[in-house]
Amino acid sequence: MFKKQRKENEMNKKQQDVLKLLYDKLYTQRELAQITGYSLGSINNAIKILINKKYVSKDYKVTELGKKLIDENSPKSAIILAAGYGIRMVPINLEKPKGLIEVYGEPLIERIICQLKEIGLNKIYIVVGFMKEYYEYLIDKYNVELIVNNEYDVKNNLHSLKYAVNELENTYIVPCDIWCRENPFSKNELYSWYLVRNDIDSNSIVKVNRNEELVLSNENNCNKMIGITYLNKQTSKIVKKNVLEMCNNKKYDKEFWESALFNKNKMLAFAKVKNNQDVVEINKYEELREIDSNSKNLNNEAISIISNVLKVKNDEIINITVLKKGMTNRSFLFTCRDKRYIMRIPGEGTDKLISRYEEAEVYKKIKEKGIADNIIYINPNNGYKITEFIDNAKVCNPQNESDVRKCMMLLKKFHSMKLSVNHKFDIFEKIDFYESLWNGIPSIYKDYNKTKENIFELKSFIEKQNIKNVLTHIDAVPDNFLFFYDEKNNENIRLIDWEYAGMQDSHVDIAMFAIYSWYDKEQVDKLIDMYFEQRCTAKIRVKIYCYIAICGLLWSNWCEYKRNLGIEFGEYSLMQYRYAKEYYKIAKKEMEKLGGEQ
Repeated sequence: MFKKQRKENEMNKKQQDVLKLLYDKLYTQRELAQITGYSLGSINNAIKILINKKYVSKDYKVTELGKKLIDENSPKSAIILAAGYGIRMVPINLEKPKGLIEVYGEPLIERIICQLKEIGLNKIYIVVGFMKEYYEYLIDKYNVELIVNNEYDVKNNLHSLKYAVNELENTYIVPCDIWCRENPFSKNELYSWYLVRNDIDSNSIVKVNRNEELVLSNENNCNKMIGITYLNKQTSKIVKKNVLEMCNNKKYDKEFWESALFNKNKMLAFAKVKNNQDVVEINKYEELREIDSNSKNLNNEAISIISNVLKVKNDEIINITVLKKGMTNRSFLFTCRDKRYIMRIPGEGTDKLISRYEEAEVYKKIKEKGIADNIIYINPNNGYKITEFIDNAKVCNPQNESDVRKCMMLLKKFHSMKLSVNHKFDIFEKIDFYESLWNGIPSIYKDYNKTKENIFELKSFIEKQNIKNVLTHIDAVPDNFLFFYDEKNNENIRLIDWEYAGMQDSHVDIAMFAIYSWYDKEQVDKLIDMYFEQRCTAKIRVKIYCYIAICGLLWSNWCEYKRNLGIEFGEYSLMQYRYAKEYYKIAKKEMEKLGGEQ
């Protein structure tokens, strides 16, 4: 009985739309039908109900009761979400945050702020994170408030909303990368809504049903989700509760904030539908180019390099897609004149880790040796690199014996060339160097000093070996071996990513392959036998054990530096430290067996 009564007292979307319009101005039924798109019969029925509920008088004027209802649910604040990397906006996102991308000479976020100000809304909060300092000027220019999200790099925007959750009450929630031709906001609101477009998006999860509600769907006819949302007083309370509960559960770390807007399979908001020409989400370089081909942000350094190197116009650079963020670099894939390429852009802190002059020297030395990918361009100053993309390539599977054997034969072929460059990769010096980059911050490992002491103890054994340094890859890990078939269907292998390469004992490459593959001792010995074709001496085998220990500490220190920059590598960093400790023990035990042969 209670549920039935509550339903009778509620207004549907059509009735609320009519009430909101009549609050602004007196309209005839025909005018209301024209504005809303509802049938004349639906408008007539809505007005009858509004009159019965005493929200509207018989002469279509909104009553005091109706005004009170509108005032209680009208906008009081706005939250703009601007904390994320905007990684799909590569390469623009490397120069500025996506909220400051300009369309027709106006930064996206400034247009949003101005549209909010147009309706008289002055309580505007901007949640920032990536490149947060770039947004500081908005405080003085528009009297907005910045809220800093320090988790932007590890959690999705559900957690951005968490930082502003106390401001949720009659609130607009707006992504910073949206461009609206007309102002989507209104000084008067009644119900909660979520903006979608009328075009189909295969990546969307919602569609508009007959009641103008948004329901979850796994069909291919879903509406494009834009993300601009209005939450009235009642819905704000529910969403606030959902956000706080979800953010206390790690399984929601990667969730979008919209997850808090659902009740089972339906959104707690009606659909607000716009045409695709009127509202644009600018997530990619090409989307910016489509809406404003004269945007100054299109004149990006990486794009300019591609244009100059390949001698093409900017609009010939298409299908720009971010690749999985590497451990050292950011890269993106693009197509130009029916051929695909990769642009490599150095990541955070790599200027301290890698000499791009030395890298360029290595690429010059290995050019046309048939062992590496085809480099079109490399800048020795900033490390920007363009490489031909290898279609249908796969990386080495370290658990596939055939793959591993082929990789070892390619390494052996490369080492036998005995190439030389003018720089050395000294492992022990690099261990100290990476540690120096911590800037006095102690290691996260309590026994680090003892572990390092043990590792440096192995140096004397290595120095007694008859080592002749050659150009060594240093980062010869399974992911850097690419298998592909040429036009004649012949299998080829290429070794990529030579940025750490330098003069060193070539057997270091075997150790690097082993520790990245997380091999146990039995697998390590099998790897060594593959490379040496069962002819490895006992001393060389022990020397490789030493390298596994030493390189484990090397990359552990590297990971600690990256960790201090806010970049985590999870289990990888822990495994490297374990290799340092465990293979020190293995190496020492095997040295004892060698006795006087050391």
